[in-house]
Amino acid sequence: MSAASTPPIRDLAWRYPRTQPTLPESYHSIQVPKGVSFWRKALAFAGPGYMVAVGYMDPGNWATDLAGGARFGYALLSVILLSNLMAILLQALALKLGIATGRDLAQACRDHYSRPVSFVLWVLCEIAIAACDLAEVIGSAIALNLLFGIPLVWGVCLTAFDVLLILLLQHKGFRYLEAFVITLVATIGACFAIELVMARPALADIARGLVPTGQIVTNPVMLYIAIGILGATVMPHNLYLHSSIVQTRKYEETARGKREAVRYAFVDSTIALSFALFINAAILIVAAATFHRTGNTHVAEIQDAYKLLTPLLGAGASTMFALALLASGQNSTLTGTLAGQIVMEGFLNLRIRPWLRRLITRGI
Repeated sequence: MSAASTPPIRDLAWRYPRTQPTLPESYHSIQVPKGVSFWRKALAFAGPGYMVAVGYMDPGNWATDLAGGARFGYALLSVILLSNLMAILLQALALKLGIATGRDLAQACRDHYSRPVSFVLWVLCEIAIAACDLAEVIGSAIALNLLFGIPLVWGVCLTAFDVLLILLLQHKGFRYLEAFVITLVATIGACFAIELVMARPALADIARGLVPTGQIVTNPVMLYIAIGILGATVMPHNLYLHSSIVQTRKYEETARGKREAVRYAFVDSTIALSFALFINAAILIVAAATFHRTGNTHVAEIQDAYKLLTPLLGAGASTMFALALLASGQNSTLTGTLAGQIVMEGFLNLRIRPWLRRLITRGI
């Protein structure tokens, strides 16, 4: 099909009629008010972006950010910035797909590809979710061990109870789940804001670190960590998640209504991902201001960072670090489990009981 004959994205909804949504129909009841101010509409659309943003600040990012800051100071801040800008673009495309067509990305793939291809895509996506979830579960277990001395094995078992938490919050309504996630994001942000004040980083060095340099590519060790930061930031399941949960808002099923929904959803996504940028940058900045400055360039693991923060910044700094890690890990496991549900139902058109579906997803 030529470019001239390709229908604009706003017309795809009429070419591909809306199917049964992946999320329960009761979720599609968050009404967007009409004829009100920009801010009230923006608040009505706020929520899905923050659920997606937690995937960009999960414990998988922590180790790479800590290693980058401790080894090279502020030099890799530009990698975090560029990765986040790419995330904003990809999430904008995902939310546009969900609003314009009424389908999430998994359903769209099932519609346009053959069954074998769709099955392979589903398997690859489940592997990606499992790999991301592994870091999130281990991160939560490490946080429980640091805060309460709980062995890692039991910490991993405790994180499995997020399945029950999702069932409880979803039963009350999707807004409750969003509010819980936003609360955890605010907790992480507050902890690192305090850490930044305690670390007293050099503002001029931070500004220079935001500018990319050729050394990132020419230095093999720096390039290795930069690739790790990029890999930890890329979260494929967030594209499937965002294209689905953005449909929880009720908007006018017209071209004009969809354009307005895309605009407000983009505002929500951009603001939320800006919080993710702040938190990832804060992790690297704290590592640079504390470990790199004092010669502790070997720090690459979360446990090492926790132990060193106490003598360098005080006991309160290490406690807030572990608390933020726990919030980050639990937040990411919640949204990762929900993304697994969306992917399974979207690719396979398989609908089973919610608790069983989530246990299968967590088992994978």
